[in-house]
Amino acid sequence: MTYAIETEGLIKRFGKVTALQGLDLRARSGAVLGVLGPNGAGKTTAVRILATLLRPDGGTARVCGYDVARHPHEVRRIIGLTGQYASVDQELTGVQNLVLVARLLGYSRPAARRRAGELLERFGLAHAGARTAKTYSGGMRRRLDLAVSLVGDPSVLYLDEPTTGLDPQSRYELWDIVRDLVAGGSTVLLTTQYMDEADQLADDIVVIDGGVAIAAGTSEELKAKTDRQTLEIQPAAADRMAETASIVTSLSGTPPIVSGGALRIQVNDTALPAAVLRRLDGAGIEVTELALRRPSLDEVFLSLTGRHGAAPAPAADGRETDERRPV
Repeated sequence: MTYAIETEGLIKRFGKVTALQGLDLRARSGAVLGVLGPNGAGKTTAVRILATLLRPDGGTARVCGYDVARHPHEVRRIIGLTGQYASVDQELTGVQNLVLVARLLGYSRPAARRRAGELLERFGLAHAGARTAKTYSGGMRRRLDLAVSLVGDPSVLYLDEPTTGLDPQSRYELWDIVRDLVAGGSTVLLTTQYMDEADQLADDIVVIDGGVAIAAGTSEELKAKTDRQTLEIQPAAADRMAETASIVTSLSGTPPIVSGGALRIQVNDTALPAAVLRRLDGAGIEVTELALRRPSLDEVFLSLTGRHGAAPAPAADGRETDERRPV
């Protein structure tokens, strides 16, 4: 199979710190590769190498067959990059931001303005094209930033945590844009800490930690690799939550997680739910829900890395930096 993006044994050091320790990635053409990992895992370092912003210290990285170290100019012609924060000029209008980039890419002035108009229309920003970017909402700035990365009509697009700090509605809008891009034949490499985002968008997923890939597959394949299921219990009376947790702990040997009015615990004993239900019934504790389900992607991530992914609906800005090295 020919891959749009492929790295083999990719290594990057920053002084005494090794950010990437032999990273292998493969992204199929016309698909979304989700790259998951905790802060400091090396996600942004990998994107910067693939975007020719950093040179690797070892291994190889190819984009559409071009080696990023030996043929950086060819790679830059076929890629687009949207980083963790909008990089548009706040003092320029939407049209001016797009025209500026188009001119830098060699478009004539009339062609640059046509391209700007096309992209503003495509991203639902035509009504705001004459306004300065500083007057845009966070979601509008993100859409403009993505539009800027598409001025040159790249075949490969890197989205480095593109929905950080966005409200849920803006996130969903950006997801729809990504789906449309892939439907049009683009290849997308998406880094994210939001498990629901990866579940929704990624055709294939790679989990990296400590600068190496520790798991790869589709979302369903990764979930199937986790031998534990999740038992979820919701007592009818909130004041009996502590008693319910005590019963679950006594039967399982592990304290459950209490969240959103429910108890959750990972189990590999299929007899446990029935035993819990009998004990709860004996204690006179009614439950509105008791279910055994497959693990979520967040639970898979936790089992692989020992850390939770980010919350499904971020409310504040955050930024992944490879914490073990200077940014």
